[in-house]
Amino acid sequence: MPGREYEKATELAADQHGYLTTAQALEAGISRDTLRKMGKRGALERVSWAVYRVPTFPLSPLGEYMEACLWPAGPVGVISHESALAIRDLSDVNPAKVHITLPRGFRVRRKVPKHLAIHNAGLSEDEIDLVEGIPTTTVRRTIEDCHRANLGPTLLRQAINEAVREGHFESAEAEDLRAMVEGGTLP
Repeated sequence: MPGREYEKATELAADQHGYLTTAQALEAGISRDTLRKMGKRGALERVSWAVYRVPTFPLSPLGEYMEACLWPAGPVGVISHESALAIRDLSDVNPAKVHITLPRGFRVRRKVPKHLAIHNAGLSEDEIDLVEGIPTTTVRRTIEDCHRANLGPTLLRQAINEAVREGHFESAEAEDLRAMVEGGTLP
């Protein structure tokens, strides 16, 4: 029979695609020593620095995004750029890395995993949505970020058209974004 700490860990992980951080566990009353012991027993799987996965949860196709958001171990990262297009399936983009945006001025003091691309920006709350519980830049902010990062106009036009089709914004906003793509400047 699982202990109370394991139950707390699974409760934390339930809304995060099976993932939790050391900080979240400590806040819930689970000690570092208990986390280590659960890791040694296989009740938790350490996936990166300060991020654990509860292996009894089925692997989610969105798990890599949740793990990336939790990895910074401070502020929660926000899925952005091409990864935000991919998580929403708005274009044929296939990023080689998971892109996350961290607050401006936040510096990571450890080695960034090779599968992550880190960006820094001052995102306002109205520039962040939740996609299946995962913090992700809004569609408009995503397209603007991808434009700034020189993603090709074909993929940007495809993303704009798909976003209109899915109701993410009205045609007037889409026209502003199309003009940005064609003219090369942000509105």
